[in-house]
Amino acid sequence: MRTLLVTGGAGFIGANFVHYMLTRESNDRIIVYDKLTYAGRRENLAAVADHPRFLFVQGDICEMAQVRATVEQYNVDTIVNFAAESHVDRSILDPDAFVKTDVYGVYVLCEVVKQMGLARLHHVSTDEVYGPIAEGKFREDDRFMPTSPYAASKASGELIALSYYRTYGLPLTITRGVNTYGPYQYPEKAIPLFITNAIDDIPLPLYGNGLQVRDRLYVTDHASAIAFVLEHGKPGEAYNIAADMEKTNLEVAQRIVQALGKPAALIQFVKDRPAHDVRYALATEKLTALGWQASVSFEEGFERTVRWYQENENWWRPIKSGDWLDYYRKQYTER
Repeated sequence: MRTLLVTGGAGFIGANFVHYMLTRESNDRIIVYDKLTYAGRRENLAAVADHPRFLFVQGDICEMAQVRATVEQYNVDTIVNFAAESHVDRSILDPDAFVKTDVYGVYVLCEVVKQMGLARLHHVSTDEVYGPIAEGKFREDDRFMPTSPYAASKASGELIALSYYRTYGLPLTITRGVNTYGPYQYPEKAIPLFITNAIDDIPLPLYGNGLQVRDRLYVTDHASAIAFVLEHGKPGEAYNIAADMEKTNLEVAQRIVQALGKPAALIQFVKDRPAHDVRYALATEKLTALGWQASVSFEEGFERTVRWYQENENWWRPIKSGDWLDYYRKQYTER
């Protein structure tokens, strides 16, 4: 039986990973460790709150003594790190929090794993560390060329983690995922923002010409890939996770208004953000060679996602008020 400390487990992908792990036939214990910043929410874990193999601890990965105490108290042997500041727009407005969490926080986790002799640290990263690519796909040994403070902070955290593998033999694996969507995604990201805006007949703010290309990975596939790498991945290795389902942001916005029976005029083009990458794409032969592949088509995942936000207004309506509304106005209507 493993005991997993899932840092950032109250966020979007982390919470879905927790749900996935607790529905498998397994004896794994799941300890969620989350600071509960604006995008980390206990509501994301309500469905598993009473599960006998689940426990929640509020904490900050930048606090080494607190992380150590949690690992010791619950006999943790594996850390899966989702904890991160992850929104590019926010990183442009305030890079400070990104450097602290995405860089220093990773250092703390590496130190704890090294000092306490844990069995594994799995670090969840992003395709954005590679930067944009006009044609073809990035492979795991391609160099990093991040363009935003967010992407640079994620690349820096990865490099620290890899240095711990090379210097100390830290039992480390890394995954780099493409754009992920699905239930519980905070509505500052494009798909939930567009869905919830369209439901309320609010304009969908589309950056630039909307022709930026992203591969779209449904969140349960992302969760299953991470679980797969935990079991089959080789220490010291990074694995790309992708779905090979590229869509432009404009295509996605158009699909959303069509699915909800809303007028196309709701889609409104706004000033592009600085250094907006045109396309990301990842090659996944390394992971598929181990036996994993995405199982949810974009059509199926898209339908599930739209339906979830339609049926769970009580989850997102309280978010889209107060501080969120102030941020939205600053980001999209005051440009």
